Amino acid sequence: MEFVARLTAVADRMEETLQALLGSTPLDGEIVRPERLVAAMRHASLDGGKRLRPFLVVETAKLFDVEGPGVLRSAAALECVHCYSLVHDDLPAMDDDDLRRGRPTVHRAFDEATAILAGDALLTYAFDILADPATHDDGTVRADLVLCLARASGLGGMAGGQMLDLAAEGRALSEDEILQMQAMKTGYLIRAGVALGAILGGADAETRERLDRYAGAIGNAFQLADDLLDVESEAADMGKATGKDAERGKATLVSLLGVDAAHARLDELIETADACLAPFGDKAAVLAAAARFIAERKS
Repeated sequence: MEFVARLTAVADRMEETLQALLGSTPLDGEIVRPERLVAAMRHASLDGGKRLRPFLVVETAKLFDVEGPGVLRSAAALECVHCYSLVHDDLPAMDDDDLRRGRPTVHRAFDEATAILAGDALLTYAFDILADPATHDDGTVRADLVLCLARASGLGGMAGGQMLDLAAEGRALSEDEILQMQAMKTGYLIRAGVALGAILGGADAETRERLDRYAGAIGNAFQLADDLLDVESEAADMGKATGKDAERGKATLVSLLGVDAAHARLDELIETADACLAPFGDKAAVLAAAARFIAERKS
């Protein structure tokens, strides 16, 4: 119950933060914020999702007793990148989805060109948020935050993983190839959530490495759970189409290992996550609960 309450509280604060950041009033240096573009960005970002990635930023920073507006701004920057990726992922040239979180995808609610620009603007705005002194008064910390999110979302991270995923459609992949692609496409932004929190918390190198192992385990668990849901869940429960991985010939660990073995692997990943958090004791109980939540989620 404490985990659910904390997750909900972060989601509420993230909604407020994004509402403020995605307002219509131009910032210093901006000329005008086009109404239709702002509306599309808000459609993509507001009123949706569990806000798991922001939650990881907030709760990891809290391990080091760091809280406040800068943490929420950093979490919002990560969520902007995540939401941009969903907008582009839903486009006809990619996964061609009509529903996201139970609502029309951005290109359906607006049009394809607006969806592309909304994604572009959300991605760019993420780095605007992190580079702003309002996020942190130390320029070195801000630079670390920007570098962390850029590496996670770019060529060797999420965007590169998406390219590997598209290139793999219709052909068999080895387990190592699937794990590499999924670690980049899905896992890297989850790892970034933990890494951003650790940077804000001033964690030392050894602690950051331990937290990164935890984040890697839950990132793998998230994708594995997602692939299982695509096989086992109904579209009404998911808020989007299911069964599309098999339809498009996408390689997943579920298709390679089978459902039972995939569930067993999921259990192993949660055990790994728990072991990485053990030195933090009860202070990391919420992050440990997050790992179990990822494995057991129904949507």
